[in-house]
Amino acid sequence: MHQKLLKSAHYIELGSYQYWPVLVPRGIRLYTYEQIPVSLKDNPYITDGYRAYLPSRLCIKSLFILSNETVNIWSHLLGFFLFFTLGIYDMTSVLPSASASREDFVICSICLFCFQVCMLCSVGYHLFSCHRSEKTCRRWMALDYAGISIGILGCYVSGVFYAFYCNNYWRQVYLITVLAMILAVFFAQIHPNYLTQQWQRLRSIIFCSVSGYGVIPTLHWVWLNGGIGAPIVQDFAPRVIVMYMIALLAFLFYISKVPERYFPESGTKIQGMSVTSYGIPPGQNIRFEDCD
Repeated sequence: MHQKLLKSAHYIELGSYQYWPVLVPRGIRLYTYEQIPVSLKDNPYITDGYRAYLPSRLCIKSLFILSNETVNIWSHLLGFFLFFTLGIYDMTSVLPSASASREDFVICSICLFCFQVCMLCSVGYHLFSCHRSEKTCRRWMALDYAGISIGILGCYVSGVFYAFYCNNYWRQVYLITVLAMILAVFFAQIHPNYLTQQWQRLRSIIFCSVSGYGVIPTLHWVWLNGGIGAPIVQDFAPRVIVMYMIALLAFLFYISKVPERYFPESGTKIQGMSVTSYGIPPGQNIRFEDCD
Protein backbone atom coordinates (compact mmCIF):
# COMPACT_ATOMS: atom_id res chain seq x y z
CA MET A 1 0.00 0.00 0.00
CA HIS A 2 2.80 2.37 0.92
CA GLN A 3 4.56 1.64 -2.37
CA LYS A 4 1.40 2.42 -4.36
CA LEU A 5 1.00 5.78 -2.63
CA LEU A 6 4.65 6.57 -3.19
CA LYS A 7 4.41 5.61 -6.85
CA SER A 8 1.27 7.68 -7.41
CA ALA A 9 2.95 10.68 -5.77
CA HIS A 10 5.63 10.52 -8.43
CA TYR A 11 3.18 11.34 -11.19
CA ILE A 12 1.56 14.57 -12.21
CA GLU A 13 -1.81 14.79 -13.89
CA LEU A 14 -1.62 16.95 -17.01
CA GLY A 15 -4.89 17.77 -18.72
CA SER A 16 -5.85 15.44 -21.56
CA TYR A 17 -2.78 13.32 -20.87
CA GLN A 18 -3.51 10.92 -18.07
CA TYR A 19 -0.15 11.15 -16.33
CA TRP A 20 3.35 12.45 -16.88
CA PRO A 21 6.02 10.17 -15.36
CA VAL A 22 8.03 12.83 -13.58
CA LEU A 23 8.80 13.59 -9.97
CA VAL A 24 6.85 16.33 -8.28
CA PRO A 25 9.43 19.10 -7.91
CA ARG A 26 10.26 20.28 -4.41
CA GLY A 27 12.09 23.28 -5.87
CA ILE A 28 12.46 24.92 -9.24
CA ARG A 29 14.75 23.44 -11.85
CA LEU A 30 15.22 24.22 -15.50
CA TYR A 31 14.75 21.68 -18.29
CA THR A 32 15.99 21.23 -21.82
CA TYR A 33 13.70 21.16 -24.84
CA GLU A 34 13.78 17.35 -24.91
CA GLN A 35 12.64 17.10 -21.27
CA ILE A 36 9.55 19.30 -21.36
CA PRO A 37 5.98 18.17 -22.17
CA VAL A 38 4.71 18.43 -25.73
CA SER A 39 2.41 21.33 -24.84
CA LEU A 40 5.47 23.50 -24.12
CA LYS A 41 7.37 22.58 -27.29
CA ASP A 42 6.61 25.72 -29.26
CA ASN A 43 10.08 26.70 -30.47
CA PRO A 44 12.78 24.06 -31.08
CA TYR A 45 15.44 26.77 -31.38
CA ILE A 46 15.11 27.51 -27.68
CA THR A 47 17.02 24.54 -26.34
CA ASP A 48 17.31 25.20 -22.62
CA GLY A 49 16.05 27.19 -19.65
CA TYR A 50 12.50 25.80 -19.49
CA ARG A 51 10.40 25.74 -16.34
CA ALA A 52 8.00 22.80 -16.18
CA TYR A 53 5.87 20.60 -13.91
CA LEU A 54 5.41 23.32 -11.29
CA PRO A 55 2.47 23.86 -8.91
CA SER A 56 0.95 27.33 -8.69
CA ARG A 57 3.06 28.38 -5.71
CA LEU A 58 6.32 27.58 -7.48
CA CYS A 59 5.08 29.20 -10.70
CA ILE A 60 4.73 32.46 -8.80
CA LYS A 61 8.09 31.91 -7.13
CA SER A 62 9.71 31.40 -10.54
CA LEU A 63 9.05 35.08 -11.26
CA PHE A 64 12.33 35.79 -9.51
CA ILE A 65 14.53 33.20 -11.21
CA LEU A 66 16.35 33.49 -14.53
CA SER A 67 14.71 31.32 -17.20
CA ASN A 68 13.88 31.58 -20.88
CA GLU A 69 10.60 33.31 -19.93
CA THR A 70 12.15 35.99 -17.71
CA VAL A 71 12.18 38.64 -20.45
CA ASN A 72 8.59 37.82 -21.41
CA ILE A 73 7.30 38.05 -17.87
CA TRP A 74 9.08 41.20 -16.79
CA SER A 75 8.65 43.12 -20.06
CA HIS A 76 4.88 42.70 -19.82
CA LEU A 77 4.82 43.37 -16.08
CA LEU A 78 6.77 46.59 -16.54
CA GLY A 79 4.50 47.40 -19.48
CA PHE A 80 1.50 47.10 -17.17
CA PHE A 81 3.03 49.53 -14.68
CA LEU A 82 3.93 51.88 -17.54
CA PHE A 83 0.34 52.06 -18.82
CA PHE A 84 -0.97 52.29 -15.24
CA THR A 85 1.31 55.26 -14.59
CA LEU A 86 0.35 56.87 -17.91
CA GLY A 87 -3.30 56.45 -16.97
CA ILE A 88 -2.87 58.27 -13.68
CA TYR A 89 -0.83 61.02 -15.35
CA ASP A 90 -3.37 61.50 -18.16
CA MET A 91 -6.35 61.58 -15.79
CA THR A 92 -4.79 63.99 -13.30
CA SER A 93 -2.68 66.23 -15.53
CA VAL A 94 -2.89 65.94 -19.32
CA LEU A 95 -6.66 65.80 -19.81
CA PRO A 96 -7.61 68.42 -17.19
CA SER A 97 -5.02 70.87 -18.58
CA ALA A 98 -6.50 70.41 -22.07
CA SER A 99 -10.05 71.04 -20.80
CA ALA A 100 -11.04 67.57 -21.98
CA SER A 101 -14.67 66.54 -22.09
CA ARG A 102 -16.19 63.59 -20.27
CA GLU A 103 -16.03 61.60 -23.50
CA ASP A 104 -12.28 62.16 -23.69
CA PHE A 105 -11.81 60.86 -20.16
CA VAL A 106 -13.89 57.78 -20.95
CA ILE A 107 -12.09 56.96 -24.22
CA CYS A 108 -8.64 57.47 -22.73
CA SER A 109 -9.58 55.32 -19.73
CA ILE A 110 -10.90 52.52 -21.96
CA CYS A 111 -7.79 52.60 -24.12
CA LEU A 112 -5.27 52.44 -21.27
CA PHE A 113 -7.36 49.93 -19.33
CA CYS A 114 -7.38 47.61 -22.37
CA PHE A 115 -3.59 47.85 -22.59
CA GLN A 116 -3.23 47.07 -18.89
CA VAL A 117 -5.50 44.02 -19.18
CA CYS A 118 -3.46 42.83 -22.16
CA MET A 119 -0.20 43.16 -20.24
CA LEU A 120 -1.53 41.35 -17.16
CA CYS A 121 -2.96 38.49 -19.23
CA SER A 122 0.42 38.01 -20.90
CA VAL A 123 2.18 38.11 -17.54
CA GLY A 124 -0.17 35.42 -16.26
CA TYR A 125 0.34 33.20 -19.29
CA HIS A 126 4.13 33.40 -19.34
CA LEU A 127 4.25 32.91 -15.57
CA PHE A 128 1.89 29.91 -15.41
CA SER A 129 2.72 28.27 -18.75
CA CYS A 130 4.97 25.93 -16.77
CA HIS A 131 2.11 24.71 -14.55
CA ARG A 132 1.94 20.97 -13.99
CA SER A 133 -1.67 20.89 -15.20
CA GLU A 134 -1.95 21.13 -18.98
CA LYS A 135 -5.53 22.31 -18.61
CA THR A 136 -4.35 25.21 -16.49
CA CYS A 137 -1.66 26.06 -19.05
CA ARG A 138 -4.22 26.12 -21.85
CA ARG A 139 -6.58 28.30 -19.83
CA TRP A 140 -3.82 30.85 -19.37
CA MET A 141 -2.97 30.63 -23.07
CA ALA A 142 -6.60 31.33 -23.94
CA LEU A 143 -6.57 34.25 -21.52
CA ASP A 144 -3.42 35.58 -23.18
CA TYR A 145 -5.08 35.54 -26.61
CA ALA A 146 -8.15 37.19 -25.12
CA GLY A 147 -5.90 39.86 -23.64
CA ILE A 148 -4.31 40.52 -27.02
CA SER A 149 -7.79 40.96 -28.51
CA ILE A 150 -8.69 43.41 -25.75
CA GLY A 151 -5.46 45.32 -26.36
CA ILE A 152 -6.22 45.59 -30.08
CA LEU A 153 -9.70 46.81 -29.18
CA GLY A 154 -8.14 49.55 -27.05
CA CYS A 155 -6.05 50.68 -30.02
CA TYR A 156 -9.07 50.86 -32.29
CA VAL A 157 -11.37 52.60 -29.81
CA SER A 158 -9.05 55.55 -29.33
CA GLY A 159 -7.87 55.71 -32.95
CA VAL A 160 -11.32 55.51 -34.54
CA PHE A 161 -12.95 57.81 -32.00
CA TYR A 162 -10.55 60.68 -32.64
CA ALA A 163 -9.93 60.03 -36.33
CA PHE A 164 -13.68 60.38 -36.97
CA TYR A 165 -14.35 62.80 -34.14
CA CYS A 166 -16.35 65.09 -36.43
CA ASN A 167 -18.10 62.31 -38.35
CA ASN A 168 -20.43 60.47 -36.01
CA TYR A 169 -21.78 58.09 -38.68
CA TRP A 170 -18.45 56.63 -39.75
CA ARG A 171 -17.22 56.59 -36.20
CA GLN A 172 -20.11 54.33 -35.22
CA VAL A 173 -19.69 52.15 -38.31
CA TYR A 174 -16.02 51.45 -37.65
CA LEU A 175 -16.42 51.02 -33.89
CA ILE A 176 -19.25 48.52 -34.37
CA THR A 177 -17.25 46.68 -37.05
CA VAL A 178 -14.20 46.43 -34.82
CA LEU A 179 -16.26 45.27 -31.87
CA ALA A 180 -17.87 42.60 -34.05
CA MET A 181 -14.45 41.35 -35.19
CA ILE A 182 -13.16 41.17 -31.62
CA LEU A 183 -16.27 39.26 -30.54
CA ALA A 184 -15.76 36.87 -33.48
CA VAL A 185 -12.21 36.24 -32.27
CA PHE A 186 -13.54 35.48 -28.79
CA PHE A 187 -16.06 33.01 -30.19
CA ALA A 188 -13.34 31.37 -32.31
CA GLN A 189 -11.46 30.58 -29.12
CA ILE A 190 -14.30 28.32 -28.06
CA HIS A 191 -13.35 25.85 -30.80
CA PRO A 192 -11.48 22.91 -29.23
CA ASN A 193 -8.69 23.08 -31.83
CA TYR A 194 -8.07 26.81 -31.51
CA LEU A 195 -5.13 26.50 -29.11
CA THR A 196 -3.51 23.52 -30.82
CA GLN A 197 -0.26 23.62 -32.78
CA GLN A 198 -2.19 22.76 -35.95
CA TRP A 199 -4.09 26.04 -35.70
CA GLN A 200 -1.06 28.20 -34.93
CA ARG A 201 -0.90 29.61 -38.46
CA LEU A 202 -4.64 30.26 -38.46
CA ARG A 203 -4.36 32.14 -35.17
CA SER A 204 -1.63 34.32 -36.66
CA ILE A 205 -3.78 35.00 -39.73
CA ILE A 206 -6.76 35.96 -37.56
CA PHE A 207 -4.82 38.46 -35.48
CA CYS A 208 -3.00 39.87 -38.49
CA SER A 209 -6.34 40.35 -40.25
CA VAL A 210 -7.91 42.11 -37.27
CA SER A 211 -4.86 44.35 -36.92
CA GLY A 212 -4.49 44.96 -40.65
CA TYR A 213 -8.12 46.01 -40.91
CA GLY A 214 -7.01 49.33 -39.45
CA VAL A 215 -5.61 50.28 -42.85
CA ILE A 216 -9.18 50.68 -44.19
CA PRO A 217 -10.38 53.36 -41.75
CA THR A 218 -6.95 55.01 -41.98
CA LEU A 219 -7.22 55.44 -45.77
CA HIS A 220 -10.81 56.57 -45.38
CA TRP A 221 -9.70 59.15 -42.80
CA VAL A 222 -7.01 60.44 -45.19
CA TRP A 223 -9.59 60.84 -47.96
CA LEU A 224 -12.13 62.61 -45.71
CA ASN A 225 -9.51 65.10 -44.58
CA GLY A 226 -8.49 66.15 -48.08
CA GLY A 227 -5.78 63.68 -49.00
CA ILE A 228 -2.09 63.36 -48.21
CA GLY A 229 -1.48 67.08 -48.58
CA ALA A 230 -3.78 68.05 -45.71
CA PRO A 231 -1.90 69.39 -42.64
CA ILE A 232 -3.61 67.03 -40.18
CA VAL A 233 -2.82 64.04 -42.42
CA GLN A 234 0.82 65.05 -42.70
CA ASP A 235 0.94 65.34 -38.93
CA PHE A 236 -0.60 61.97 -38.06
CA ALA A 237 -0.03 59.71 -41.10
CA PRO A 238 3.72 59.19 -40.43
CA ARG A 239 2.89 58.01 -36.91
CA VAL A 240 0.40 55.47 -38.24
CA ILE A 241 2.95 54.25 -40.81
CA VAL A 242 5.62 53.86 -38.12
CA MET A 243 3.15 51.98 -35.93
CA TYR A 244 2.41 49.45 -38.68
CA MET A 245 6.07 49.15 -39.62
CA ILE A 246 6.91 48.24 -36.03
CA ALA A 247 4.09 45.69 -35.99
CA LEU A 248 5.27 44.19 -39.29
CA LEU A 249 8.85 43.99 -38.06
CA ALA A 250 7.72 42.30 -34.85
CA PHE A 251 5.66 39.78 -36.81
CA LEU A 252 8.63 38.97 -39.05
CA PHE A 253 10.74 38.32 -35.97
CA TYR A 254 7.96 36.09 -34.63
CA ILE A 255 7.52 33.89 -37.70
CA SER A 256 11.24 33.69 -38.52
CA LYS A 257 12.14 32.88 -34.90
CA VAL A 258 14.99 35.36 -34.83
CA PRO A 259 17.33 35.73 -32.94
CA GLU A 260 16.98 32.32 -31.27
CA ARG A 261 17.26 30.57 -34.65
CA TYR A 262 20.87 31.75 -34.88
CA PHE A 263 21.68 31.73 -31.16
CA PRO A 264 19.91 28.63 -29.80
CA GLU A 265 22.52 28.08 -27.12
CA SER A 266 21.59 31.32 -25.41
CA GLY A 267 18.41 29.75 -24.03
CA THR A 268 16.75 33.13 -23.94
CA LYS A 269 13.24 33.52 -25.28
CA ILE A 270 12.32 37.03 -26.36
CA GLN A 271 8.70 37.82 -27.05
CA GLY A 272 8.37 38.03 -30.82
CA MET A 273 4.91 39.46 -31.09
CA SER A 274 2.66 41.03 -28.53
CA VAL A 275 0.17 43.84 -28.45
CA THR A 276 2.91 46.29 -27.54
CA SER A 277 4.24 45.71 -31.05
CA TYR A 278 1.29 47.62 -32.44
CA GLY A 279 2.65 50.82 -30.90
CA ILE A 280 0.73 53.82 -29.66
CA PRO A 281 -2.37 54.46 -31.77
CA PRO A 282 -2.82 57.90 -33.29
CA GLY A 283 -5.79 58.48 -31.03
CA GLN A 284 -3.41 58.85 -28.12
CA ASN A 285 -2.08 62.06 -29.65
CA ILE A 286 -5.22 63.96 -28.79
CA ARG A 287 -6.11 67.28 -30.34
CA PHE A 288 -9.12 69.00 -28.92
CA GLU A 289 -10.63 70.94 -31.78
CA ASP A 290 -14.14 72.08 -32.56
CA CYS A 291 -15.82 70.42 -35.53
CA ASP A 292 -17.03 72.70 -38.28
